[in-house]
Amino acid sequence: MRTTMLRSAFWACALAILAMSLMPPVPQMPTTGWDKSNHMLAFAVLMLLGRWAYAGRTVHLVCGLLAYGALIELLQSLTPDRFAEWGDLLADGFGLVAGLGLGQMMTWLLLRWIAPRSIDE
Repeated sequence: MRTTMLRSAFWACALAILAMSLMPPVPQMPTTGWDKSNHMLAFAVLMLLGRWAYAGRTVHLVCGLLAYGALIELLQSLTPDRFAEWGDLLADGFGLVAGLGLGQMMTWLLLRWIAPRSIDE
């Protein structure tokens, strides 16, 4: 059940990112204020969700999400209101690394602080 919910959240997030990446920009669109940080945040969140939803498949996840970022850039080049940038794909990659690092840190914290306490109690 938990895995199904995490996978649903992962794919819903991936679809939302695709939709926001391809729709014409509007002032009401959520943003960090800088396009590259938008990419980094989106792909960091995808990496975190993907890491939990598809545990043990990190290499496949990184490669798949980087390919997904490239696909989004390719699709943007076909729209009249968007354009593709190598810098966006690079920002996607930095987001993947950040999400991977954050996931590792969260796992370490859980194992270091929470797990031993539950055993002792």
